[in-house]
Amino acid sequence: MIKSSLTASRVTLRTLATSSNASSAPATPKKRRPTKFTDALNKGPSFEDFVMGKAKDMVVDPLEQARADPNARLPKWLKVPIPKGKSYHQVKNDVRELKLATVCEEAKCPNIGECWGGKKSEATATIMLLGDTCTRGCRFCSVKTSRAPGKPDPMEPENTAEAISRWGLGYVVLTTVDRDDLVDGGAHHLKETVEKIKQKAPQILVEVLSGDFRGDLDMVEVLASSGLDVYAHNLETVEALTPHIRDRRATYRQSLAVLERAKQTKPSLVTKTSLMLGFGESDEQVLQTLKDLREINCDVVTFGQYMRPTKRHMKVVEYVTPEKFDYWRDKALEMGFLYVASGPLVRSSYKAGEAFIENVIRKRRHNVGETPRLESTIAPKIEV
Repeated sequence: MIKSSLTASRVTLRTLATSSNASSAPATPKKRRPTKFTDALNKGPSFEDFVMGKAKDMVVDPLEQARADPNARLPKWLKVPIPKGKSYHQVKNDVRELKLATVCEEAKCPNIGECWGGKKSEATATIMLLGDTCTRGCRFCSVKTSRAPGKPDPMEPENTAEAISRWGLGYVVLTTVDRDDLVDGGAHHLKETVEKIKQKAPQILVEVLSGDFRGDLDMVEVLASSGLDVYAHNLETVEALTPHIRDRRATYRQSLAVLERAKQTKPSLVTKTSLMLGFGESDEQVLQTLKDLREINCDVVTFGQYMRPTKRHMKVVEYVTPEKFDYWRDKALEMGFLYVASGPLVRSSYKAGEAFIENVIRKRRHNVGETPRLESTIAPKIEV
């Protein structure tokens, strides 16, 4: 009898529970919030854009315009020999011993064999300061990235100066990762390095390829007044493609402002920038970029082919022909640039270009007040 009552009770409870659920609205699974892309890179033209005729003027992400086959064979003019030789290995050993990073290795530069080979005294190694890890993530660059890289090595300025004095160079290029985590962006660290190099070897000409210091032009002045001879900062590409290619913290106008302030701080400085071609830029866009550079009295510009470092990076939209590079060299010279290096394998730090700039600076110092210009300036040709 007791067992029967318990069974009835359980049935009643189950019935009540069932009827209670039946009387309320059925539970429905929560809907996922729709994914909305606020990044302009991920937006295409809307229906309204097509109706209003605006769609044709919208810039499409170059990744979407890239060729379907990312593994297509490289043109013959982009092939280079494998790095080797005694000088190459000596430079590599010096860099390792002094715990220095080079953009030649980190950025997988195709010219490393040419620049590190030959006589050691003629070798060119672009030393990368403030470590080997960048706080930005540009879509063309293979340098490691992190929001919080390690602290700068306080011995790096001294070690860099020591390495350079060993090599007995006449011209040296220093570059740097972006360090947005540092209050001054690393400007004082760079200044100290230049000063130590000048102390150890005052005859050496120093070029620094700097970042934009988050647009802090006071830090540009710090570096420009350090005693360096060439202030370089790269635009990388045309204005319309800058948001697609560079980190969003690096803007086209901000980079122009860096070059302009460097020249204003020390008018005798040679200012220099570099453009990569092959992202899908138009001739009109490149020409406008050159005009913008001349307006701020930028002295030197280099053109090179964008080469995809890994499959994780942007695809190449176009392999620009050597003849087109010659065209841009001639056009830039017509516009009044002091020197132009233009070729598929030319990079912002390029051995032949540095030799020319060194010659110009030394002539300027010899002929005070004169600005030497050659009647015809021919950029280095790349031998295939």
